[in-house]
Amino acid sequence: MNKNLIAGLVAAIFASSAHAFEPFVVKDIRVEGIQRTEAGTVFSYLPVKVGETMTDDKASQAIKALFATGFFKDVRLEIEGGVLVVLVEERPAIAAVDFVGMKAFEKDQITKGLREIGLAESRIFDRALVDKAEQELKRQYLTRGYYAASVTTTVTPLERNRVGINFKVDEGEIAKIKQISIIGAKAFPEKELLDLFVLRTPNWLSWYTKNDQYSKQKLSGDLENLRSYYLNRGYLEFNIDSTQVSISPDKLHIYLTVNITEGDKYTVSSVKLAGDLLLPEDELKKLVSLRPGETFSREKLTETTKQISDRLGNEGYAFANVNAAPELDKIKHQAAFTIFIDPGRRVYVRQIGITGNTRTRDEVIRRELRQLESSWYDGDKINKSRTRVDRLGYFDDVTVETPAVPGVTDQVDMNMNVKERPTGSITLGAGFSSAEKLVLSGSVQQQNLFGSGKTVGVQINTSRINKVYSLSYTDPYYTVDGISRGFDLYQRKTNTDTLVVGAYGSSSVGAGIRYGLPISEDDYINFGLSLDSTKLTLVPTSPLRYLDYVNQFGSATTTLLGTVGWLKETIDSRLYPTKGRSTRLIGEVALPGGSLRYYRATFQDQNYTPLPAISRNATLLLNGELGYANGYGGQQLPFFKYYYAGGIGSVRGYDSGSLGPIDPLLGDRLGGNRRVVGNAELLFPLPGGGQDKSMRLGVFVDGGQVWGAGSKMSLSDLRYSAGVSLSWSSPVGPLKFSFASPLNKKPEDKVQRLQFQLGGVF
Repeated sequence: MNKNLIAGLVAAIFASSAHAFEPFVVKDIRVEGIQRTEAGTVFSYLPVKVGETMTDDKASQAIKALFATGFFKDVRLEIEGGVLVVLVEERPAIAAVDFVGMKAFEKDQITKGLREIGLAESRIFDRALVDKAEQELKRQYLTRGYYAASVTTTVTPLERNRVGINFKVDEGEIAKIKQISIIGAKAFPEKELLDLFVLRTPNWLSWYTKNDQYSKQKLSGDLENLRSYYLNRGYLEFNIDSTQVSISPDKLHIYLTVNITEGDKYTVSSVKLAGDLLLPEDELKKLVSLRPGETFSREKLTETTKQISDRLGNEGYAFANVNAAPELDKIKHQAAFTIFIDPGRRVYVRQIGITGNTRTRDEVIRRELRQLESSWYDGDKINKSRTRVDRLGYFDDVTVETPAVPGVTDQVDMNMNVKERPTGSITLGAGFSSAEKLVLSGSVQQQNLFGSGKTVGVQINTSRINKVYSLSYTDPYYTVDGISRGFDLYQRKTNTDTLVVGAYGSSSVGAGIRYGLPISEDDYINFGLSLDSTKLTLVPTSPLRYLDYVNQFGSATTTLLGTVGWLKETIDSRLYPTKGRSTRLIGEVALPGGSLRYYRATFQDQNYTPLPAISRNATLLLNGELGYANGYGGQQLPFFKYYYAGGIGSVRGYDSGSLGPIDPLLGDRLGGNRRVVGNAELLFPLPGGGQDKSMRLGVFVDGGQVWGAGSKMSLSDLRYSAGVSLSWSSPVGPLKFSFASPLNKKPEDKVQRLQFQLGGVF
């Protein structure tokens, strides 16, 4: 029987007994039976005080009010010579809540959740709450795939009217997907269709992805992927008839069955535009991706309606309605589409709100926005705003919504929500080589200092080759117009005795200032000035070229270095770039005022291209680099300013700096004044990882070479390598790994196949 009903019946019984007395004046009130509850608490619920008249109605109200508190399981009223005696029996209190056998959940989290519903130590015991908690705990286990889990609740009476609550859990084993079947597939092999699914049978990566555990949400996403796959290949009448999820008697294996009807394959016979076009029809037709004669593709049809809607959105028509109506010819298996356009009313943005930035200041985000408040809605500017904020690198996710303003038809609000990520980093670099064995380096950087958008970095490299101590500071908005300013201080010591390059040592101290000037939305010009003091140290095994240079120009040099650069960047994200381009040209020249006279120019172009035909998140990265340097004013290019290639960041598979001219006497690598590097890398989600972008596998081909002054550049000199790479945004930080093999190794080449980089965030 429901406990509330019992309490009501008890109250009604004792209320009826109150009719047995005549009204009387209360001389005193006494409470009996309380152990934990204060007498004042009981008095506060009584509708009568000393000196007032007690009636049967007030007696009934008193009993009902005391039962309603939940503190008591029995309440009675008695009269002793004008004294009102309230006799109560308290409900027991909870002395402790304990869990036995629980491993899948943190006990502290479960305890916190129970406390929020009133089931915690020192609270009043309520059996209904205990039953509710038991059922919820079972439900939570089911969501984790523990279909065989059982929960037994024991309530133990203790002294002083208390109880102990114990939840004993037998978790059992997690149920794994044993088989996924697609019934009715004829046009495509079942294995090809199952590759579209995130859910899958156990594999070597299941410990991380958990994709071998059934999830209703994941299954819904998989079915939509399956539907899209067919609709994008012409099967316009494709239908998922039913899905069955069954579990084995031992509750350890799950079987998924999907029944489908493929239908016939359709081609497009015609595409027409209708409605209020608003813009010239020829301009809108250029946005139509679906062409007559092609196999129907829902993806292209969706792209068409989106492009037209976005184009109207750029004119302020945020609520443009673009729909395609098909006419099917089931005999010829052709479909004719009429795209109806209703632009609606032109709207403007009333206000812009930003949420999720607990550390980053609003102004850091707002200065990147291109859509302004109280101006016409512009879809391009809103997308550009989102991209620029995402490109800051401070956020894992940036989303924008434009809800309509209630009560009006020509206004929207722009709501941007960001998910902040740790912007401080402690980075460790490591590599293996025959000479160094293991080389370690580290840096500490805070990209978003105190949420201001400013960057401070400290680099420390303690390897036997390079000892670097540097401090850098950058303010990306030194002026409100977006002009940036930065400072650099460094001390660098180099000793190449253990490398394949020519042996020498150097000790440098320098400082510099730099500025950045935006000249368009995606173009920047950078320029700077620095002063460097370097002292060279040679050994008897140093190359003759190095000895001649020091004899002619001295071992101590000063450089007044001027730099200028141009950057054009349109990549969509700094963390996981999938499309866009980054092009930069950097020039530096040793100016009069120092002892050196030289110049260097470096050009780099990176292009990211999505390849949805391979995978939803597959991306092709093409990178090209060119470098040229020389001396002027009768001076040579300093040998410590030469280009090198080979190793991480250039041609993987070859030892660091090992490509290029070789000293004929010592066999050391000398570097050169010209460098060419090219990389092609296909990045895609790790097989078995579904569409998780945090772990990406790469297959790459690298090529490059360095040439010395006076030597002829030839493509036949290029060295090539191929291999695989793995990048993972792991819980301890970003991890990069590569294994490469040279493709055209020469006898004099040095090989370095294994390379990795590990960083941790804070």
